[in-house]
Amino acid sequence: MLERNFSGFVFETGTDEAGRGCLAGPVTAAAVILPADFDNEFLNDSKQLSEKIREQLKPVIEQHAVCFAVTHLHPNEIDEINILNASMKGMHECILKLNQKPEFIIVDGNRALNAKLGMKNTFGKQFSAIEIELLKSIPSQSIIKGDSKFLSIAAASVLAKTYRDAYMDEIHEEFPMYNWRKNKGYPTKEHREAIKKYGPTKYHRMSFRLLPEQLSLDL
Repeated sequence: MLERNFSGFVFETGTDEAGRGCLAGPVTAAAVILPADFDNEFLNDSKQLSEKIREQLKPVIEQHAVCFAVTHLHPNEIDEINILNASMKGMHECILKLNQKPEFIIVDGNRALNAKLGMKNTFGKQFSAIEIELLKSIPSQSIIKGDSKFLSIAAASVLAKTYRDAYMDEIHEEFPMYNWRKNKGYPTKEHREAIKKYGPTKYHRMSFRLLPEQLSLDL
């Protein structure tokens, strides 16, 4: 069973992201504050769950959470500030959207949440000085494999994954030749073959290696 709380604070939020390793589409972040008595035997790291279970858990999390927020950061912003910073910025945006200010933040991974807080960027949301100070005022802790240890991070991972999958299903209709409905933008052989044939779209991350390096020998 996953643990309910890390810090001892009532309003502890868990945050996570989905889509960091994709070639196309946004990186999607989520933040969730769960009630102290929340429990669910199926909730776990979204990567360990089937699509069916994730979709069943999504409304349960949304209905029972004290509050939650989800944010997409799109390829132009990812390309500008890099995927790691974009992932963190997405989590910051989610925290600012929460109806209840968190007393403590737990984040999946090994990187401090506020490491690059307030960096300048052209695309997407620009943080105000007040928002930066608010985020800095909330203590946080990164937890390796936190999405398989704490309920609130697992809940955030499920929301990030399901919302991102839904977004990829929508843009699949615009560019069906890449089959994003199935691969969700990840670097599958099918996806890369489509990029090779049709070229990149406005949804592709141009800072990523969209095609593997081709090696040739001059004989």
